[in-house]
Amino acid sequence: MTGVPASAAGGPRTAPVVRQAGLWNIANVLTMLRLVLVPAFVVLLMHDGGTDPVWRVFAWAAFAVAMITDIFDGHLARAYNLVTDFGKIADPIADKAIMGAALVCLSVLGDLPWWVTGVILFRELGITLMRFWVIKHGVIPASRGGKIKTLAQGTAVGMYVLVLTGPLATFRWWVMAVAVALTVITGLDYVRQAVVLRRAGLARERAERGAAG
Repeated sequence: MTGVPASAAGGPRTAPVVRQAGLWNIANVLTMLRLVLVPAFVVLLMHDGGTDPVWRVFAWAAFAVAMITDIFDGHLARAYNLVTDFGKIADPIADKAIMGAALVCLSVLGDLPWWVTGVILFRELGITLMRFWVIKHGVIPASRGGKIKTLAQGTAVGMYVLVLTGPLATFRWWVMAVAVALTVITGLDYVRQAVVLRRAGLARERAERGAAG
C-alpha cells in the first residue's frame, strides 16, 4: 500500500456509473395516466350527446387532472433525473392528445367553432414538425410565452367543457380569444426562432467545411 490514489499513480480510472432511470418511475406513470385519461375524457364529455351537465363536470375533472399531471411529470423528470426515451416521446404525445381530443369533441358538439380548433391544432402540429426540421442545428427552447399560451388554452378549454351560462359564458369566450391570440403570436415567434437557428446552423456547417478544405 503506497497510500497514493490510483488516479494519481497513473493507474486505470474507473468511469463513474450513471444510474439510468427505469421506465416505471413517477414521471412516466403520470404521463401514462394522462394517456389513459384521453379516452376516458372523451367518453365522459360525449356521454348522452354531451348534454348532461353532471357528466361534463366529470369530463372537466378528467381534463383538469390531465393538465395538472402535465405540469408535474416534466418537473419531476428534470428534478430527479427521471428523463427516459419513453418520456421524451410519450410526454408531448399525451399533451397534444388530451388538448386535441378536447378541441375536436367541443367542435363536434357545436360548442366551439371549428376554425378555433383548426388554428390551435395547426399551430401545435406545425411547431412540432418544425422542431424536427431544425433539430440537427439545435433545440428551440420552450418560451415563457409558450407556457402562458398553454395555461390560457387549458383554462379556456376547461371552461368550455363545463356548461356555463350568462357572464361566465361570455368570459370564457374572451379567455379563448386570448388563448387563440397567444397561440398565433407564439407560433410566429417559434417560426422566427427556427429560421434563425437553421440559418446559423447552415452557416456554421459552411464555415467548418471551408476550414476543413
